[in-house]
Amino acid sequence: MALNSNVTEFILFGLTQDAGKQKAIFGVFLMFYLATLLGNFLIVATIKTSRTLGSPMYFFLLHLSFADACLSTTIAPRLIVDALSQKRTISYSECMTQVFAAHFFGCMGVFVLILMAFDRYVAICKPLRYTIIMSHHVCRVLMILGWVGSCIHSSAQLLLALRLPFCGPNEIDHYFCDLQPLLKLACMDTYVINLLVVSNSGAICMVSFIILLISYVVILYSLRNHSAEGRRKALSTCTSHFIVVVLFFGPCIFMYTRPATTFTIDKMVAVFYTIGTPLLNPLIYTLRNAEVKNAMKKLWCSQV
Repeated sequence: MALNSNVTEFILFGLTQDAGKQKAIFGVFLMFYLATLLGNFLIVATIKTSRTLGSPMYFFLLHLSFADACLSTTIAPRLIVDALSQKRTISYSECMTQVFAAHFFGCMGVFVLILMAFDRYVAICKPLRYTIIMSHHVCRVLMILGWVGSCIHSSAQLLLALRLPFCGPNEIDHYFCDLQPLLKLACMDTYVINLLVVSNSGAICMVSFIILLISYVVILYSLRNHSAEGRRKALSTCTSHFIVVVLFFGPCIFMYTRPATTFTIDKMVAVFYTIGTPLLNPLIYTLRNAEVKNAMKKLWCSQV
């Protein structure tokens, strides 16, 4: 039985109620999910096995790919199965688990992007001290702090969700369990809880985005003293990071920094950071990175 609730299960509406579109959603998102797993686990395998990809940047990229694969696995399989299912129910405990997991791996992605930006800042602005500042020990400690911070954030989100009483409607107008759609169903005044959600998720999104923007401004400013070749290489790496940051943080800021109102576009916006970003990250980081492409070729040739 659910805590503070007469509801033991929820009904997910999914992306659409149209039966014809459901089949298209099944096919498209199944391909997206398989491509996401393939791309991200290929990056993980490549970095793990390659001797040339031992720098901190690739250490962080490995964790980003792992977090992306887990975030996609938290959301996509249920969306795909529900697309062909007549009864799209999710139990209360499964719903709460999804809230925790989605925020845990999403927040982990945020922290890794910040660490990657910090790595680029040190590499470009403090090149002589890079190996000291970004030692293997420091990188491991930073990643542990990232995992702990993600756990604290997602635990706070879960505690807020567990405090919501549900005594009437149990239909969630979304394709996964999250705080905003759950707040609409709660039979209580959710003003304070919504403020807590905004101050937790919203603040993490906004503060992280501002930190990343400032770091890129500092990096770009410092590049004026570099050679043309150095500027080109640094800009190539930073451009990849910046594309990922905009694709991820734009939708997150839209979703989590506003009052408890829902828009019809919310579900499509959520697709960007739950399905789209984990799919695009491997493409962005491999197509624009010669070292990763060469390491992948070696891995593929050795397997063949």
